Amino acid sequence: MVKDYFLWVGALGQMAKFFNEINEENQDFIARQKIFFVSTAMPDGRINLSPKGMDTFRVLDAHTVCFLNLTGSANETAAHLAGGGRMTLMFCSFDEQPLILRLYGQGRVIHPRDAEWATYVGHFPDWPGKRQLVLATIDLVQSSCGYAVPFFAYQGEREQLQRWSEKKGEQGIQDYWEKNNQTSIDGLPTYILP
Repeated sequence: MVKDYFLWVGALGQMAKFFNEINEENQDFIARQKIFFVSTAMPDGRINLSPKGMDTFRVLDAHTVCFLNLTGSANETAAHLAGGGRMTLMFCSFDEQPLILRLYGQGRVIHPRDAEWATYVGHFPDWPGKRQLVLATIDLVQSSCGYAVPFFAYQGEREQLQRWSEKKGEQGIQDYWEKNNQTSIDGLPTYILP
């Protein structure tokens, strides 16, 4: 049984590779993905893992990425980043290329009221309900096989969040942030409002 396992792993070749930057091949892979996952955690409390889409991710250079965080039911990522900054981003292919790519680093939140907002927000479509930008410095990149990730076909983006945000309007979004986005589920502050 053990011998068979090593033969199987040997046949697959090296299943994980590490890089100290987001190389061109990694960037091309990221650009083709329609979904990514964000994971953050504090030393204590719950770990947050969120799926993201809607063309909200950009690689700015070999060590810097940014994503647009749209209004949602919770605001865990912002709370965790304010309290420590640890972040893992994951991309995986659901089509012909079996690959999982993880970006490890430190992230921080930029709010619409911050001077840096104007520097980065232009990288993204003008989605209604823009809540924060997350800027991350990446210090480790890992690729691994995606042999166990099933095939799924991309059919398009959902429109519900955009319609909901447009219907709420700017003041409605602010009211929603005040009611629902100021603390994490563990009671940590998100600093969404000044």
